[in-house]
Amino acid sequence: MKSRKIFPAIILIGFGLYFYLQRFDISGLKDFFTWPTLLIIVGLAFLGEGYWGRDGESILPGVILVGFGLQFHLAGKISIWPDNIGVFILVIALGFLLRSQKTGDGIFYGLLFLTLSIVLLFSNKVMGWFGLVENNVSSLVNFWPAVLVVIGIYLLFVKKRGRR
Repeated sequence: MKSRKIFPAIILIGFGLYFYLQRFDISGLKDFFTWPTLLIIVGLAFLGEGYWGRDGESILPGVILVGFGLQFHLAGKISIWPDNIGVFILVIALGFLLRSQKTGDGIFYGLLFLTLSIVLLFSNKVMGWFGLVENNVSSLVNFWPAVLVVIGIYLLFVKKRGRR
């Protein structure tokens, strides 16, 4: 982090407000005095560091923490909000895409995670599209996690050697 004042300042302000408001025992805010709110506060601190402190690398953890905190708050409380693992992957995709706007790096991973999240969020519809070749596709669907592992191993080991 380049500017060391923004991150701790936002953390202190956020946690201070969190604990200050918690003391008042406001009935409408009781659901927000939980650990997902603390995730959101820390995520906002990272985002502040990323945008105000001009540290583009802080954008990814900021988006992830804010997004995960919102997911934990909203899933099950809002009827239209999906309670699906695809939402977490979508948050990671958004983090990579927003970071790539600032740093110019990570667009491929953002699009990869975005594609994966769309497949996970809309898997029922995607399976319906492949209904004509259901037997062949259903056997392929069982192996998609292995494909993710292979891509990860490739990025971790093979791609690393090519840069040296």
